[in-house]
Amino acid sequence: MKTATTLVRARVDTHRLEKAERVFHKLGLKPGDAINLFLAQVALREDLPFSVSTQPERLESDEQQAQAWNASFGEY
Repeated sequence: MKTATTLVRARVDTHRLEKAERVFHKLGLKPGDAINLFLAQVALREDLPFSVSTQPERLESDEQQAQAWNASFGEY
């Protein structure tokens, strides 16, 4: 049995799409495949598959940043 499909159209920034397509290519995906993966994750989680915030979390704590600095440049 064939699954029903719906055509989705969106206007996107050309440069952003080109950069994303390079990543998709590395993964063996077409943009439509990536969109389907995204929609599947939204349906599965009943939420976005990533955090969206105006106050993003820091990638590293102050301690982690200090350790990385000291490992790279030594303590002073």
